[in-house]
Amino acid sequence: MNALHISGNDLSLEAVREVAAERRAVLLAADAREAVGRVRAVVDDLVANDQLAYAITTGVGKLSDVRIAGDQIRELQVNLVRSHAVGVGEPLAASEVRAMMLLRANSLAKGYSGVRAVVIDTICEMLNRGVAPFVPSQGSVGASGDLAPLAHLALALIGEGECLDEKGVRIASGDALKRAQIKPLVLEAKEAVSLINGTQAMLAVGTLALLAAETLVDSADVIGGLSCDALQGTDTAFDERIHKARPHSGQIKTAANLRKMLEGSQIRESHRACGRVQDAYSLRCIPQVHGAVRDTLAHCRRVFETEANSAVDNPLVFENDVISGGNFHGEPVAFALDFLAIALSALAGISERRIERLVNPALSEGLPPFLAPAAGLNSGFMMAQVTAAALASENKVLAHPASVDSITTSGNKEDYVSMGMTAAIKLKRIVENTRNVLAIEAMAAAQAIDFYLHGEKVLRTSKRGQAAHGVIRAVCATMEKDRVMYKDFARLAELIAGGSVAAVLR
Repeated sequence: MNALHISGNDLSLEAVREVAAERRAVLLAADAREAVGRVRAVVDDLVANDQLAYAITTGVGKLSDVRIAGDQIRELQVNLVRSHAVGVGEPLAASEVRAMMLLRANSLAKGYSGVRAVVIDTICEMLNRGVAPFVPSQGSVGASGDLAPLAHLALALIGEGECLDEKGVRIASGDALKRAQIKPLVLEAKEAVSLINGTQAMLAVGTLALLAAETLVDSADVIGGLSCDALQGTDTAFDERIHKARPHSGQIKTAANLRKMLEGSQIRESHRACGRVQDAYSLRCIPQVHGAVRDTLAHCRRVFETEANSAVDNPLVFENDVISGGNFHGEPVAFALDFLAIALSALAGISERRIERLVNPALSEGLPPFLAPAAGLNSGFMMAQVTAAALASENKVLAHPASVDSITTSGNKEDYVSMGMTAAIKLKRIVENTRNVLAIEAMAAAQAIDFYLHGEKVLRTSKRGQAAHGVIRAVCATMEKDRVMYKDFARLAELIAGGSVAAVLR
């Protein structure tokens, strides 16, 4: 891939993924370098003239009334980074750290943070040479931004703290920078607060979760369509006229996907004259539920893209002024993260209900109990549905919004916070749970389709259904008798995450 040139204005979420997961190179754009230089001159002038300016010639937070003399400014930078690097808990994944680094660099490149270009260049060098700071996941309340996680990033920039090597082993940052031939930064006025004050930790985790969720909802349409056919559901409810009468874009998209998934199915044709008028909600309302998830993802994507190209530290430096404000507050992102969690919980919930219909002989339209050959001797998918139920119910707990909470910090100066990082960490677990529920449904749906292929009268699903069945069977064999399934679920979850199931729609 060509190097990504960041300017603070046009970073896409796809580019974040490319840098985070595919190691795309990053450089500061030439026009952004000029803008950064112009604004840095304002900071230098303030320091040279010993003018009062928050976080430039004063302390921060509750200590903003403490004046910092010119000869103490470098010491203040180091003290701010060290004192704020107080994270605990499991570290963020290397991809999440790389996303956070890119997002921070892009925000600084916008030209309102007052840092020198060398600060942005150093972050880019670390990305390009595979140096990932060790960043604990806990310790942020989401305002003034993600202070603790970002401080661990800044700590590595000055050659302190720890980094993760290529194998994920923690090593001293000084050694990591030396190996990569990167010179540690000596921070100047305003640069510490510009590095640690922002929403990039919650946004990094949220962006990668959103991208994963977009693959999940496409996969859910494919798997849901396969389940619908296996359960002898009708495609009448997916008629385009119904959805144009309630034209939510996500609903229209999912209905179209389901029509594709059922088009030409022999299974569908075999029961067209049956007396059943309509299906249960978990089949009939797939467009309404999956579609609402799609619309939620689209909304959250807009929020994240705006945030990714915003200046979110404090104060902001303009060519003729320095202004204190609150762009670091994570509320817009926190709300979106919580909304995503709710939406994905619904995606897992309706999937679990389809699994129940596939395995329950009272609901499964002639399929063997629990999809088990020789049911009784074999238990089939009995416990697989229990696992799906456990995950769906765990999601309901995790989907409680973090952003409705607040706690006072920093001597009551920071008295209303977003809890956005908590929302992001919960969302990661919900994404994983939802993917696993869909993996279980995929295996169950493929098993159900197999009974039509090996019955007295062979009935085939649609061409796209056959393609989906083939993708699933490439990593997961038919259950001809009871076997251990957890490795099948893991392989299917990986398949879903990689987009192979979603690709059936294309």
